Amino acid sequence: MELSGKVAVVSGSTTGIGLGISHHLAAKGCSVVITGLGSQDLIDSILKDFRGKYNGRYEFVEGDLRKEDRIINLCEKVLQLFPDGVDILINNAGIQHVCNVEDYPVQKWNDMVAISLTAPFILMRQFIPKMKAKRWGRIINISSQMGHVSAPGRAPYSAVKTGIIGLTKGVALELASHGVTVNAICPGFADAPILHSFVKAEAEEKNISYEDVKAQYASKVPTGQLITIDQISEMVLYLCSSAACNVTGTSMLIDGGFTAR
Repeated sequence: MELSGKVAVVSGSTTGIGLGISHHLAAKGCSVVITGLGSQDLIDSILKDFRGKYNGRYEFVEGDLRKEDRIINLCEKVLQLFPDGVDILINNAGIQHVCNVEDYPVQKWNDMVAISLTAPFILMRQFIPKMKAKRWGRIINISSQMGHVSAPGRAPYSAVKTGIIGLTKGVALELASHGVTVNAICPGFADAPILHSFVKAEAEEKNISYEDVKAQYASKVPTGQLITIDQISEMVLYLCSSAACNVTGTSMLIDGGFTAR
């Protein structure tokens, strides 16, 4: 398998898109460090599942991405487990809060910036040296279609998702001659937990069915289809492959044509 022997860290990987990406990487022979939120039972279940299905090494490392010292501690623990370093870094963790700026809680803003911008910066800073030493690495930052457009109530989210695209471009140029690529993936309305929570809340508020609200979200996409976790994960695999060795500094949309209008 093409990624056999490689080590990946995927933030926000106990559920949703991050978990899906981790499964796809593991299926290609990659060892994966899972990190994110979840009960011990959930973490144990995930590790048992991975270790039963795949041939790599699978570990969980706790890390609060809102705090610099906890992020650095996460990196140190990863490097203790894998002294040769990380080959693939997927900065996927993120939060969502919809509210107009005048009412937006400052702590929510601070958390969003910390998780979606500061954490990726620190994780890259910690893991890049060994990627450079090996002259091989793949860094993929999960941005959003909202890094290209915005909407009322989404200004802070758009700000951090635009910011990670800028960070991606600059770091890609710094590493272009070192065999390390850096790209961003920008999903649209994804059939994943964050959207599910919005659909559930909206269905309860409007007293209509969950499926009807979900269909309304799908209707906003020109293709009429929500983006799937598998589609995002397959794009990750492409960017990690040898075929993408000359793809760097990009922000790749997978939004069903939403931002083309």
